[in-house]
Amino acid sequence: MPGGPAPGPSSMQLLLIRHAPAEPRLEDGGTQPDDGLRALTPKGRRRMRRAARGLLVAQPTVDLVATSPLVRTTQTAEIVAEAYDAMPLVSATELQPRAGVDAVISWLRQLEGRQVVAAVGHEPDLSVFASFLLTGHREPILSFGKGGAALLEVPPAIAPGSCVLAWLMAPRQLRRLGR
Repeated sequence: MPGGPAPGPSSMQLLLIRHAPAEPRLEDGGTQPDDGLRALTPKGRRRMRRAARGLLVAQPTVDLVATSPLVRTTQTAEIVAEAYDAMPLVSATELQPRAGVDAVISWLRQLEGRQVVAAVGHEPDLSVFASFLLTGHREPILSFGKGGAALLEVPPAIAPGSCVLAWLMAPRQLRRLGR
């Protein structure tokens, strides 16, 4: 069902989004020596624009778009924010690679009162975080393709294993939805 279940009185919906395809790492033939400065490819930008239209169909509203401070996630978040009527971005160091699930949970607890939070991040961190929220274990039970997303229903306590997966979509599914 698009948008997933309606949030309860003080619950939150968390829209987790992996960044779109970026330039390869230096060791994989890329030219950017600083991993944090790798940008989206032109194809990645095009695909993310269409995926963002799909996100808008699947989840018509968001209250906040947050991003890891790395260039590829910031560029992805800008595309997502534009789809949601040019919503301003919030940079969250808690979403950068290897920040850890405890840091992300602490950050989410500071967002009490928000109905729908979109968070753009990285793999494998998003998979580990989503799995921890869903099962209480840090071993990933799902994965995010580049530009893929998941919507989680997060109860007020934001406890490990207490969340519900509303939906998980591969990038291709989002792009089809965004046609």
